[in-house]
Amino acid sequence: MVRLSWAHQIGHAIIVTGDSDFVPAVEAAKDAGVITSLYYSRKSIHDELLQAVDERYEMNDEFIQSVRR
Repeated sequence: MVRLSWAHQIGHAIIVTGDSDFVPAVEAAKDAGVITSLYYSRKSIHDELLQAVDERYEMNDEFIQSVRR
């Protein structure tokens, strides 16, 4: 994500995680002008990651039902 961001190969990064280890990568991508979206579960999310991203989408039961085929 960081390499692609700084090479201007992406403009939007979508992350599915709850791990705060991704915060530095998110911040680097944002510094390169990339919009960051996070899909997460309330059961497993770090507050620092929630604050770092531009957009947040909780994967709750309603979300899961909306994307099921």
